[in-house]
Amino acid sequence: MIRINTSSRVASINISGGGIPKRPIPAVLIREGGLEGDGHNHAKHYRPAQAVSLQDIEMLEELTREGFPLTAGMTGENIDLNNVNVNRLPIGARLIFEGGVEIEITRKRPPCYVLDVIDPRLKKTIVGRCGVYAKVIRPGALENGAGVTVELPVSHECLVEKV
Repeated sequence: MIRINTSSRVASINISGGGIPKRPIPAVLIREGGLEGDGHNHAKHYRPAQAVSLQDIEMLEELTREGFPLTAGMTGENIDLNNVNVNRLPIGARLIFEGGVEIEITRKRPPCYVLDVIDPRLKKTIVGRCGVYAKVIRPGALENGAGVTVELPVSHECLVEKV
């Protein structure tokens, strides 16, 4: 793994009994099955490889500027991050949070039909920008504001343009 130290932080932790929106909370215990207290309305969402859903707070801000007023948790994500760009992380990248929680990106998150309640146009607009799913590698407690370190798989090719 290639470790990238960033100024990234947890911007929001979000849970719900099922469905959207998820409500922000100050801290949570993350187990192998996901965030404690978080429910799933659809069995297809309840898999270890989809235990945690992540989005960038900057992406929600971008979508708000595009006419979709979104706040943390509104699109069903469990964790909003600042300064990570999760939509560009490769499968297999790991996020290590201050305090010890570690997760691994497993797949891109497709938009769900439940977004139609926010705006019927959102599902089409958010394709490719809906965040990612991750499995839990090391469970533990996570707090808002915790720092995040990104580790890229060694096989990952850098996204740097040739000069």
